[in-house]
Parts: sequence; structure tokens; C-alpha cells
Amino acid sequence: MTDSRRFQGYGVVVTGAARGIGAATARRFAEEGARVLVTDADPAGAERTAAALRGRGLAAEGRACDVADRTSVEAAVAYAAEAFGTLDVLVNNAAHCSPDTPRFEDGPDEAWAADLDITLTGAYRCCRAALPHLAASGRGAIVSVGSVNGVQDFGNHAYSAAKAGLASLTRTLAGQAAADGVRVNLVAPGTVRTRAWEGRDDDLAAVRRLYPLGRVGEPEDIAAAVAFLASRDASWITGTTLVVDGGLTAVHTGFHQALGHAARPAGPASP
Repeated sequence: MTDSRRFQGYGVVVTGAARGIGAATARRFAEEGARVLVTDADPAGAERTAAALRGRGLAAEGRACDVADRTSVEAAVAYAAEAFGTLDVLVNNAAHCSPDTPRFEDGPDEAWAADLDITLTGAYRCCRAALPHLAASGRGAIVSVGSVNGVQDFGNHAYSAAKAGLASLTRTLAGQAAADGVRVNLVAPGTVRTRAWEGRDDDLAAVRRLYPLGRVGEPEDIAAAVAFLASRDASWITGTTLVVDGGLTAVHTGFHQALGHAARPAGPASP
């Protein structure tokens, strides 16, 4: 547990927080003093995460929130603002990723629509509902969880397009929300050890070799970056994308390997 209390008295909503990056982010805010509404389309999962935090003496509640449904989003945001007496931080983490078809032209409209509706339009719905409350708090911040998929090609056409759109929304909304004192930023993770990689240890080992720092990310790595951008430590940062990827997009490891450049020792296998 961190000793920092940067978010003492804050009210925070985290979407897609039943597990993985969302759960780690909810935990980080709660550890730093915030009252956190853990939301997810899986209400039982959201409550399990919140209950685990309460079991440690932290302030958290679980609630169902389907970011694809405007009514559900508005109800969750209104609940947080009323229950906490303030809403200071919104974390847009909910996302959907459909597998690519072998041929691009065979991709179904439904998969494309689902990825964009949940990943991009879902964040839009949450921002729209939360902005008045964030502005009223006097210290409001929105942090969305994007992806390196929105920066380079790592597959998943619809998901990648949605994440790139989320980075664009971050920039355009930052300009408008600044007048109300609300900052808007995005974290773009590389490969993170989440449920999506369960049972794929060989794949993770292969991917790890592409990372200059010698390991894939952990949910806590992303939670730390989200917390930084939401905090007063980042009070002069808005409209930015913070890439948190162990050097993946900065260093083309495969290119160096193809040219036979001398191998360098891998970075540490753990933080």
C-alpha cells in the first residue's frame, strides 16, 4: 500500500473495474484516500472488487454500469456524486476487443460496432455525464485508458480504431473542458498481464522479449500512471497521451534483431 494520500476526500468513478487494470486502478485510488465507485457491466464482479477493498478498511462501493447504455451511465455518475458529495475523477477503463477475422473484408459489422460503442462511445457517454460534476469539484480530472494499438499496428482493427479515437477525444475535450478547470488525459498501455492472457504463458514469454525493459506490464503499472495524471502532481498536464509500454513503441527490437545488432541484456523481469 502506498503511503500517499493525494486523493483524500476525492470521489472517483472507475469503469470496467471488476478485474485487471480497472480493479488495480480502483485499489490505487482507494489506497490514496479516495472514495471509489467500482463500476462494471458485471455487477457481481464490481461488488467483489469493492468488497475486497472494504475488507482492507478502504472506501469503495460496487455498482453495475453498462457504458453502452446512457441511462446506466448517468445513474452511476449521479449516484457517485450524491453518495460521495463530490465527483473529482472519472477513469474510463471499460473496453471491448473483438478478434480479427482472417480476412479484413469478412469482418462483421456487429464486431466493429461493439468495439467502438463500448470502448469509444462508452467513454463519451461517461465524460458527458461526469463533466458538470467534475467542473463543480474545482479539481476535476478525466483519465482514459487507451492502448499502444491506437499508436501503432498490433492487430485488432476495430479495437485499435476505437483506442485511436479515444486519444483524439482526449485532445479535443481537453481544450473545451479546460475552461471549467477539468483536465483530460489518456494512458496508452502496452501488453499488460490481465485475464486476456490467461493460459497463454508461451505467448507472454515471446512478447516479453520485444520489450526493452524485459517484461510485460502489470495492472499496477497502469494504475500508477492513471493516478499520477489524475493528481495535483499533474496539475499542468492536459490533452496528453502518456505511453506506458516498457519502451515497446520507442525501440524497434525486431529491427535490431533482424540486422544482427549485438544483443543487450534484458531489463529486469519484475518491477
